[in-house]
Amino acid sequence: MKRILYSTCIGSLALALTAWGQQINDTRPDRAKAHRTPNVRATRSGNTSAMTGGHRYTSTAPFRQRTYMTPRTNSNAVVNQDARMRAFRERNLSSNQELRARSNVVVDRDRNFAINRTRNFDVNRRGNVAINNNFRSGAFRSQQYAAFRDYHRQWHDRGWWRSHYDRIVFVNGGWYYWNTGYWYPAWGYDSYAYYPYDGPIYAYNGLAPDQVIADVQSQLQRDGYYEGPIDGILGPMTREAIAAFQADNGLAVTSAIDEPTLSTLGIS
Repeated sequence: MKRILYSTCIGSLALALTAWGQQINDTRPDRAKAHRTPNVRATRSGNTSAMTGGHRYTSTAPFRQRTYMTPRTNSNAVVNQDARMRAFRERNLSSNQELRARSNVVVDRDRNFAINRTRNFDVNRRGNVAINNNFRSGAFRSQQYAAFRDYHRQWHDRGWWRSHYDRIVFVNGGWYYWNTGYWYPAWGYDSYAYYPYDGPIYAYNGLAPDQVIADVQSQLQRDGYYEGPIDGILGPMTREAIAAFQADNGLAVTSAIDEPTLSTLGIS
């Protein structure tokens, strides 16, 4: 009987010690947490991707990345800006063309002045048409050319010219006075004056000499006789064209702006 009791006590003691040992072994934090909160997923370790629990951790959060967003624009603002840019370019183009045109007139005028200083008026436009600058020649026999035939270069000072003629204008580097339907060079009015053409210029409606010359140049250009600039200068190119027109129309070849020539051109 005593042996049985003794064996029973020893067995109970052994079982108690085993249970106590298991409790001691289960005191680890992760085990304790697992026992306290069952079915909870284990967290990932701080420095590694290994799992402390039985399941691998998979992040479902999207990676943060930089993206470029096209700024919103107003279509009307873009159209208005394009229209303003086109208008600006057109204004610049128009201004540049106008400036070039004015510059070309000045360049052509200076070029003609230089040509006139170095060339006499004996240039032949067509082999059989001679430029006539001799107002005593047979081309001026008719009474219609009396102003040319009677022309003499007169030298007077400014005071004399002003006291004898009430209309004196400055055109293309020289001074001209008005007398009975013609413009004449006022020699001596200014010591630095320059005259591309030394002779009378027939006028109509009281126009200034450069205006008459420009009208003649324009009409000769339309008729195919003149290819130079419309600059109001009676230089060699213009006089060549006048002479060719006179020859083709049965007029006296005077290479001057006279009444028959203007009448035939249809501008008087």
